[in-house]
Amino acid sequence: MTSASGTAPAPSRDQADATSAAPQAQPVSPGNGREHMPAALKELARLLDLDPLNVALHSTVADAMHDAGDETGSRAHRIALETFEAVAAAAQPRPALALFNLATYYYLKADNTSALRWYEHTLEVEPNLAMAHQNLAAVFDLLGRAGDAQTHRSRAYSLQRVFVEPSERASRRVLILCAGRESGNIPIATLLPQATSYLIKYAIDWAREAEDYHLPPFDLVFNTVGDPDVAQPLTQRLESFARRCARPLLNQPAPVMRTQRHRLPELLAGLDDVLVPPCVRLEGTYESPDALAHHLVGLGIGFPLLMRPLAKHGGDDLTLHHSVDTLWPALDALGAPCYLTMFRNFCSADGYFRKYRIVFVDREPYAYHLAISPQWMVHYVSAEMTTNPWKLDEERRFLENTSEALGERAAKAIAAIGRRLDLDYAGIDFTLLADGRVLVFEANATMLIHPESPDGVLAHKNAFVQRIVDAFEQLQDSRTRAGR
Repeated sequence: MTSASGTAPAPSRDQADATSAAPQAQPVSPGNGREHMPAALKELARLLDLDPLNVALHSTVADAMHDAGDETGSRAHRIALETFEAVAAAAQPRPALALFNLATYYYLKADNTSALRWYEHTLEVEPNLAMAHQNLAAVFDLLGRAGDAQTHRSRAYSLQRVFVEPSERASRRVLILCAGRESGNIPIATLLPQATSYLIKYAIDWAREAEDYHLPPFDLVFNTVGDPDVAQPLTQRLESFARRCARPLLNQPAPVMRTQRHRLPELLAGLDDVLVPPCVRLEGTYESPDALAHHLVGLGIGFPLLMRPLAKHGGDDLTLHHSVDTLWPALDALGAPCYLTMFRNFCSADGYFRKYRIVFVDREPYAYHLAISPQWMVHYVSAEMTTNPWKLDEERRFLENTSEALGERAAKAIAAIGRRLDLDYAGIDFTLLADGRVLVFEANATMLIHPESPDGVLAHKNAFVQRIVDAFEQLQDSRTRAGR
């Protein structure tokens, strides 16, 4: 959350994974978030909508919400009151920051309707507050309003490219290269905790090269444009920055680009006990189903096939096709480039499908999770991991003794993949075949990790998340010292 100085940007949205505690999508309210309030509170909310900078009214609303048992709302308005007091003492008061902080508290509490209401009030007061546009774009994404999200995202980065999140406890300043036009999947918030990290986020896709020379001082660079499909149009820009950068840079652009799905079989070719299914990237359209079928034969790829749009992860819009009869209309409906990957049935002998995730920090493997599902599209939540103790027991064994759980052959194969990827932060989703080989689903820099609730059923996983965070801290420390 920003301070009264307004130097810190939006809270990170990079934990929006299916198993995350991050805000989840909620239906858009047809009204203004007041429908279920008691009558007295509803009237106060109406008055506040007419006069959002009325400090006395915020105080009244905070008390009324407390009395009504709405502690989230009460705390949100008290945060606004604290900010009003802070900005009033500033040389250049910016009261919109009080409304921004109020909105952001709702945003972090997953009350998207209230967050939307107060970000809109924020922008009524200060239309060019970039971080409000940035957060509002994230809210619209959660509400399924992609067009509105893109409008505000474009507005945010046209106004501002550099967002500073300071920390007095930070041992270094880290410049985060990011793509403002796309949502990224590298888990910045987990790897670089807000309490101990001084971050300078730089939307490099919106910035002119001349702006590179006027950045705040930094000690280390982390390239978080980890999706190669997002990075591809920025290749020249990122490589130019990397060549001129006088500080150590984590995740160099070139190895990121080599992780495109259709390039992965070639990248990992020759590694013992590693199987990467054939994958092609389709760019254009085809005159007929027969033309498409003929083209696939020429590419040496057959059915069944998985179709996935570019820059998609976590199974989003992933579909399985057993013949050209379903693939053809799906491609026609998509009307955009996509990947086609040969599907291999990876069902285990017990009838379940397993997806393992291992993260590489400085090319070393760290187990993160195992999901076990009755369906081929494996997600941690839909796999009902938390309601099946035997699944959690198996995952725990994988986390505690990865080599024993996978077997020596697979463990060596995973380590070799980490070295071949040659990234400072990356990961792999995979399964084990009956013959002991590793079947690779994807391997790239976009792998999500996040801590679990400390008092929840998955709390035991936090120690393994912390191992990854600690390893990343050690990597930053060694690279920073080497770069001095």
